[in-house]
Amino acid sequence: MTGKQLGILAAGGSAVLLLAAFIFQLIGYAPCAMCIWQRYPHGVAIVAGLLLAVGLPVVLMLVVGACSAMTTAAIGVYHTGVERDWWEGPTSCTGAGDALSGLPSATDEPVNLVMCDEVVWEFVSLSMASWNAIWSGLLAVIWILAIRQALREATTASQIATAADNQN
Repeated sequence: MTGKQLGILAAGGSAVLLLAAFIFQLIGYAPCAMCIWQRYPHGVAIVAGLLLAVGLPVVLMLVVGACSAMTTAAIGVYHTGVERDWWEGPTSCTGAGDALSGLPSATDEPVNLVMCDEVVWEFVSLSMASWNAIWSGLLAVIWILAIRQALREATTASQIATAADNQN
C-alpha cells in the first residue's frame, strides 16, 4: 500500500471509532466530558484522510493524522487512569461533582450526568476509554507507517528524477 492509502485506511479507522461512540450514545450510554474530548482528534484524523483523498500534501496530512491518533490515544490513557483511580481527573467531572453544584439548571427534569471517574460500560475488564486508547494507538502506528512509506516513495521518486536528469 502507498502512504496515502495507509493514511486513508487509518482515517477510516477513526471514522469507525467515532461512529461506535455515537452508536453507544444513541443506545443510552451518555458520554462524560473526557469521552467527548477523545472524539475531537478522531474528527481531525477523518478530515486529514479526506484531504489526503482529494490530493493535499501527503506527508503533511499524514503527520496531522498521526498526531491526532496519538492525541486521542493519550486522552484515552489519561481517562482510563482516572477511571481506575491511578490519578485524579478534572474536578469538573470527577468525584461527587461538587464543582457542578453552583450551576443553574436549564430544566426541572433530571439530567443524565456521567462522571469521568465512573466506568459506564466495559468489555473484558476494559472501559470504552481503554478500548479507545488501544485502537487509537494502533491507528497511530498505521499513520506512522504511512509517513514512513510516503517518505520512502518520495525518496524513490527523487532518485528516479535525478537519474533521468543525469542521463540527459
